[in-house]
Amino acid sequence: MTRQDRLQLIAELSFLQERLGELPEAARITRMSTLSRIRAIEEQLAQEPANLSEPAIVRITFNGRPVIGSHGIFAEFGMKAVTHFSDTVAAVAASMSAPLAATGPIPDREQHQLLITSIAQGSFGFELEEYRDEPNDQLPEGASPMALALERTQNLLQSTVGTDDQLADSAAETDPRALARLRAFLQTLADNEAVCTIQYQDRGFRFTDVGQVRNSLARLSRDNLHEDERTLDGEFQGVLPKGRTFEFRLTPEDEVIRGKIGPAIPDPDALNARLHQPARIKVMLTRVGDGRPRFTLLETPEWVDPPVPTPG
Repeated sequence: MTRQDRLQLIAELSFLQERLGELPEAARITRMSTLSRIRAIEEQLAQEPANLSEPAIVRITFNGRPVIGSHGIFAEFGMKAVTHFSDTVAAVAASMSAPLAATGPIPDREQHQLLITSIAQGSFGFELEEYRDEPNDQLPEGASPMALALERTQNLLQSTVGTDDQLADSAAETDPRALARLRAFLQTLADNEAVCTIQYQDRGFRFTDVGQVRNSLARLSRDNLHEDERTLDGEFQGVLPKGRTFEFRLTPEDEVIRGKIGPAIPDPDALNARLHQPARIKVMLTRVGDGRPRFTLLETPEWVDPPVPTPG
């Protein structure tokens, strides 16, 4: 049952209940029929969760050399481009629960699939829908991992045509393997002199020309987007669990850095119990060009016991 179907049933139930209150007792047959329908609707609604969400849907269309107007698209290009896009979204989704290993299969890949469900008009492209295990598999109200991954992927693409700060912010929350998948997607566009438009929910992103695609690819290159793992010593000054952010005072520099808490730390609030205690942390430092670095906490800190003073 879709959300729209449920809303229609609720509206019908309200109408029938109001109508039942207006029917005279003498209209026994009409009252019995109305009561029967009310019970049927109530049973149907009871079988579904209170809040439903529909599968996420994204539309991606292409233009350029591999596209023949609105008639068709060269199969080799279309298959490769959609595969790289799907791999990017899957990597982003998987990395939201735990950092990805540098090599090997993406965890839970079968749970992070996109279905081609329709042809998308506007030059030529495809409508991709989040795959659910069962046709009527509905999630509770709120975004699914794939819905969040599609939003992050769109934000990352948008940041490649934005400022260095915007790109650094998006890249800092994106796993390196997901960045590599996105580079492969952009490389496929550039090699085939193609552009794309991505429509997700009420937002759209588009490359205006192939030059912009190549520029985005260059900005995502390892020569411009630098990512380095660092080990830092210092003390936590504060943690915001809901926003998954932290402040950390470096020693001996006495400099305070701010960063994001990665998915490997399941309970950020636990860090607040160890504020101002010596710690060694592993972070990912992300920097675009010569811009300001971003820090992401990669794993649970190593707590360093303070030295025991020797008897004088």
